[in-house]
Amino acid sequence: MLLAALIRRFVLPFLLLVFAFTAQAADDRVIFDQSLGDFSEELIEAKDQGKKGILLFFEMDECPFCHRMKTTVLNQPDVMSYFKKNFLIFAVDIEGDVEIADFKGQTMTMKKFALTHNRVRATPVFAFFDLSGNRIVRYTGPTSGVEEFMWLGEFVVKEHYKNQRFTKYKRQKRKEKKNNKG
Repeated sequence: MLLAALIRRFVLPFLLLVFAFTAQAADDRVIFDQSLGDFSEELIEAKDQGKKGILLFFEMDECPFCHRMKTTVLNQPDVMSYFKKNFLIFAVDIEGDVEIADFKGQTMTMKKFALTHNRVRATPVFAFFDLSGNRIVRYTGPTSGVEEFMWLGEFVVKEHYKNQRFTKYKRQKRKEKKNNKG
């Protein structure tokens, strides 16, 4: 009887807390694909799946903007559907010591890949790579919300980056939205 009371009082609340934290953490990562850490192999997989390319989300644990993007934008059903349809998506910890292979198969830590190969110093950074492993679009910082992030995806998928900068594209999208309302 004493054991049952102790379990109800201490163990069950602890287990519920652990479960809630785990569920939240898992929910934050739904958009990200599982990687074996070899981006040259991921390019082959992206081609085989008919994707437009690879999206890398450069992040770090203490980044409040990364957290906000994961909990308010990247976890939204429309975002997940559109981006997973068009890209393989991987998170890269800019402070990580995990060894990976870059798009050319060279091994290094995530930290080195982020800093020396991609010049990531602030987070979040969204880097889009074509099916040859060339970076085609880089967006630094959080987007204003779901709509702007969807525009970013559309900007890459429809290859508008070949003719204009994303800031001009956003301005056009805002103008279209305003004209459609009025």
